[in-house]
Amino acid sequence: MNLSDSRTASQPPRRVSAMEAVLAHLRDAIERGEYAVGDKLPSEAELCRTLEISRPVLREALRALQTMGLTVSKTGKGTFVIANTVEDPTFGDYSASDLLEVRRHVEIPVAGYAALRRTPENLDHLAHLLDRMERETDTTAWVAMDTLFHLAVAEAAQNPVFRRVIEEIRDALARQSAFLNELGGRREQSNREHRAIVEALTDGSELDATDAMAHHLDRVETTLTDIVRPPRTDSTTEGGPEA
Repeated sequence: MNLSDSRTASQPPRRVSAMEAVLAHLRDAIERGEYAVGDKLPSEAELCRTLEISRPVLREALRALQTMGLTVSKTGKGTFVIANTVEDPTFGDYSASDLLEVRRHVEIPVAGYAALRRTPENLDHLAHLLDRMERETDTTAWVAMDTLFHLAVAEAAQNPVFRRVIEEIRDALARQSAFLNELGGRREQSNREHRAIVEALTDGSELDATDAMAHHLDRVETTLTDIVRPPRTDSTTEGGPEA
């Protein structure tokens, strides 16, 4: 079975990566009970051989399974199934639901304060950062700038406590961003949402800034939900994921 060149049925314009195809296949096998809770997944060598994929691609898929809370990796022992349904992905030390709840209560009002208090230097920094993000094609580099963007908005609010809060969740933000971009193709959409935030800050509009940040977080939640609870169709077969 070769899973390295698949497309989604529901979104034909967006090409599915090899990692996404492998992840969908393994996730489906776990949810159908082919691998039950407590079972050990086949070795990396066996999975690579069976699925005709490279080890880096497989390891990315295994990391995504662990983020989803379906498996746990034990050093020297392998990967074990710990759940058969996805409930709440974990990004670093924080669950997705806890992270989003805090972001809504912090980043939305922060955007409003930033619109009222930003300096020319803050705006220049944000504009420069956004320009770099819109040109960037490497996901890892983009994710790093994504966290810097949210830190820069917090800095523009001129309250060091806000920046400290974002610093605290920075690793989780980066993990979530990488997850959403790898599995949800969020980068271009996120760039547009970031641009709307910067335009609101430039205009000095508290209402527009809070609305833009709220919309951004809404889209994050929607994409995350689509990944965690994808629509099931009758075309999903026991031969593997939908292609």
